[in-house]
Amino acid sequence: MLVFILLQVILPILILIIVGALIQIKFTFDLKQLSTLITYCLMPAAVFINIIDIKVNTTVMMRIISYLIIYTIILMLLGNGLAKLLKLDKPQGAALKNSISLMNSGNYGLPVSQLVFAHNPIGVSIQIFILIFQNLLTYSYGLYNLLSATTSLRGIITSLLRLPIFHALILGIIFQVFNIPLPEFVHIPLKELSDAFVAVALLLLGAQLAKIRLRFLHRVITWSLIGRLIIGPLLSLAIIYILKIDGVVAQSLFVASSFPTSRNTSTIAMEYDVEPELHAQVVLYSTLLSVITVTTVIYLSRIMF
Repeated sequence: MLVFILLQVILPILILIIVGALIQIKFTFDLKQLSTLITYCLMPAAVFINIIDIKVNTTVMMRIISYLIIYTIILMLLGNGLAKLLKLDKPQGAALKNSISLMNSGNYGLPVSQLVFAHNPIGVSIQIFILIFQNLLTYSYGLYNLLSATTSLRGIITSLLRLPIFHALILGIIFQVFNIPLPEFVHIPLKELSDAFVAVALLLLGAQLAKIRLRFLHRVITWSLIGRLIIGPLLSLAIIYILKIDGVVAQSLFVASSFPTSRNTSTIAMEYDVEPELHAQVVLYSTLLSVITVTTVIYLSRIMF
């Protein structure tokens, strides 16, 4: 099973990431334009298509929400505790706290889930909810950490409302709740865009990583990797057992906990000039090492649930 996971899930992802890195080194694409294409076109289509196909009852949904709240609060407390224990300054502390709490559920997590749960749409749909939750967390808690001051509620809400994935989520929920049929001439292009998301997102991730250069490990990077890639999955497993979650739902939540640090931490750190190089290094190292953790967690999820 381990060999199967490596060959059928991890290796295809690595190939696309490497191809993206090589293309970027050779041709130097405008990554901002590619990112815009994903954010405003491909990702919303993937979210909408998966939401309208979701079949999760209320009880299961409440367990997922409870899990996300508990999991996130504990990781936030862990990040703040480590920052104080290591006596980090505010910029480095922000990098540590964000790297542990914010994971790459978009152009890494969603493609992985689409490959792992190719024959079970519930697993992909759960990952979409995690993606939405992570975006909320990024532009509230993550932004607060970077600015080291209270961000206005109006500014946070405005930023969130501009993200197309929330519009896609709302439309998907409306179509799902009222059982509105989607015309075939609309469903076909949306499905094509949704299918394109995986490849383009991974190519972009590789292109972004190609711009980052490996440096010696900083203690913030070391603790970030421990928190995100080791403590994160262990904590997830404990909460899953406490809440008595099982089946595909447990598999999806457990797999999601192994994803690397969100690339958005590096993006917003660069935008606000708060240790951008340190954030970028954390993203690079966690993405590289996640090959091991994601493979292991997928393997364990198949055995345990």
